[in-house]
Formats: sequence, structure tokens, C-alpha cells
Amino acid sequence: MSGSLSLHIAAFLALLPAAFTPLRQTPGRDGLFWGTLGVAIVGALVVSIVPSLRQGMWSTSFSSALWVSIAATLLLFSELSFRHQAAWRLTPVLMPYLIALGAMATIWEGAEGAPLADHAPAFWTVLHIIIAVLTYGMLTLGAVAALAGFLQERALKARRPTSLTRRLPAAAEADRLSWILLYTSEWVLGAGLLTGMAVEYLETGAILQPDHKSMLSSLAFLVIGGLILARSRWGVRGRVGARVLLLAYLLLTLAFPGVKFVSDVLL
Repeated sequence: MSGSLSLHIAAFLALLPAAFTPLRQTPGRDGLFWGTLGVAIVGALVVSIVPSLRQGMWSTSFSSALWVSIAATLLLFSELSFRHQAAWRLTPVLMPYLIALGAMATIWEGAEGAPLADHAPAFWTVLHIIIAVLTYGMLTLGAVAALAGFLQERALKARRPTSLTRRLPAAAEADRLSWILLYTSEWVLGAGLLTGMAVEYLETGAILQPDHKSMLSSLAFLVIGGLILARSRWGVRGRVGARVLLLAYLLLTLAFPGVKFVSDVLL
């Protein structure tokens, strides 16, 4: 077994304890929660950084993109859980999803990525990458919060709470968290589009290339902006709001890891 694969497997295993903490009889935002979350963060950060250190340059592979996204999402989740009392209750939905991403990253750890832009100044390229990763992490949490609210609303209407919904935040809390994350994601995504245009201009002389990543990211920006407007003016929320937010997240997923998967794995 190669050292790279061993590192990926270790990072994947580091995600598992945090997924089981909500299954306790009396789960809470306690030392065990923070400890297992810390282990998951360290594992994701190590597997994100070590390949780049070995290569002497930033790794752009599909696997690295997934691990960086997982690490950013976990870091943002820890900050959100610290600030908001009910945010930690998103763990039963968030961690299985991140584990699935970690499994994909481990399976395709050998796929190589395309080189970074070499004509644009490193500052702009790195800034764009950081903003893009933060955007995806924020929208991941927003989508998870929207899904939690959707599940709670459905359980309330059916008057049949499940073991899962009993562990999730209340519908009102989930809605509030998704709104905070949605609004923040729009601003950060806007900054990401601008820095992406700057990198593209410095690299090719064109402000915007009609490629899949740019088009899908721009469409996600418009969908989120439309949802924010609809919520502010007409109070759109609940199932409709959750579905639109999940659509925006799907578009951004296709733009970021989706395009990487096609270019690095399928092609």
C-alpha cells in the first residue's frame, strides 16, 4: 500500500468518530463532540497539505479538491457550532455526507490534476482558490441546514418524528442557520467570481471564459440571489426555499468538484 493511499485512508477513518457522537443517548456540544470534530479536522487538513508539500506545489487533483473542501467545511462548521447553540445538531446530516466525499477522495486518490495558472500572479490565484473553497464550504453547510429544516417540517406535518429528526435542530433554528449561510455564501461567491475573472484576465486577457465552471458558478450566484430576493420580498422559505438552495448547491457542486471529476478522472 502506497504512503499516499495510507494517508487518505487515515484521514477517512478520522472522519468516522464525529459521525457517531450524535448517536449517544444524551448527545451534546461537549468535550467528546469537540474532540472528535478536532480529529476529523486534523485528518482532513493533513491529507490536504502533505501531497502539496511532497510535490513542492499546490496539488490540484480531484482527490485534493475534495479533501480541501471537507477540511474547509469542518472548520466552518466548528466556528458555526461555537457561535450558534443549535448548529452542532447538523452533525447527523453533515458527517455522513462528508464521509461519502472522503470515500470518493480515497478511491480516486491517484488521479492527477491540471496545473495551476502560470501567467497570473500567485497572489490572485491563491486568493481565488481560498475564496472558492470557503464558498463551497459555506454553501455545503447551508444546504445541510436547509435539508435538516426540510426533514423537520415534513416530520411535523406527518406528526411522525423520527430518531433522526429528534437529533436535528428545530425547523426554525435550521431555517435561521440556512439563511445566515445563504446570505454569507452569496457575498463570498460574488467575491470568488470577481477574483476568478481577475485570474482569467491575467492568464488569457479575457475577463470571462464560457466554460462549464464559470457558467455553473454564475448560475448558482443568480439562483442564490433570486432566493434571497424572494425570501426578503415574499417570505419564500420552508420546502420551496430548501429546494432552491439545494439546486444552487448542486450547481456549485457541478462547477467545482464536478468539473474536476470529469477533467481528472473521466478524461
